[in-house]
Amino acid sequence: MTSREGFTAVLGQRPLARILVEASTESEWVACHLESLGHEVIVADPNYAPMYATRSRRVKTDTRDARTLMEACRAGTYRPAHRLSAARRHVRAQLAVRDAVVRTRTRYIAVAKALVRRDGLRVPSSAAERVGAHLAGLAVSPALAAELAPLLTLLPPLNATIAAADQRLAAREHTDPSVALLMTAPGIGAVLASALVATIDDVQRFTPLGLGGRRRHPVLGRRTPHSRADIARTQNARATIAVRPEWPRRRETRTPVCFAPASPRVPR
Repeated sequence: MTSREGFTAVLGQRPLARILVEASTESEWVACHLESLGHEVIVADPNYAPMYATRSRRVKTDTRDARTLMEACRAGTYRPAHRLSAARRHVRAQLAVRDAVVRTRTRYIAVAKALVRRDGLRVPSSAAERVGAHLAGLAVSPALAAELAPLLTLLPPLNATIAAADQRLAAREHTDPSVALLMTAPGIGAVLASALVATIDDVQRFTPLGLGGRRRHPVLGRRTPHSRADIARTQNARATIAVRPEWPRRRETRTPVCFAPASPRVPR
């Protein structure tokens, strides 16, 4: 059933209807396909508790969940989730792949440094791209060289993949005005700017302050019906873009203190 052919066979010949779908990994292509069949599709936020008011918590089945969504669609007790544009989804996919490759490289470097330290050697501090060269330049034993060989083979392709991903994201500065505007702020590069733009997508979807009942966005400081995934995706961004200004240092006005050796105590 969860395929384009299955949806077409079951819902293609039915009268046009309103269909409520939970927001998930597959909800976007499902909604797009159902809309191509002529149906009205609403992608709902699964974190909205009133949508599941009629569901029994004791027994959970697909049939009960479908009936619950049907009742929520009929009563209107749902909260629509924001649907990203195709361009923003593509950027999110690029960022997810880059993050996975960076985490893999970080893990490989940690394992390699641990093996080197086991033999009493140290890898000089440097950028992640140069760790492989530093490892290759160490005078290691034949046994340690055999242990490090798979990691040294995998690090160069990972570096090239990450560099290519960074170049693709850096090119967005010339094609996306929002990314270019964010990169004018100190400490924000192409990767962070692309992540913020892909997460926020349309700033007009955020309501002004003072309207209760909605979560406060961690970056914009506004209340919005976005999902928890959006909150988690922007937590690191909030800490990164909080740039501390460089205040001028105050001149020392304290009196210098001189320490002299104590004189020997004279017994009374």
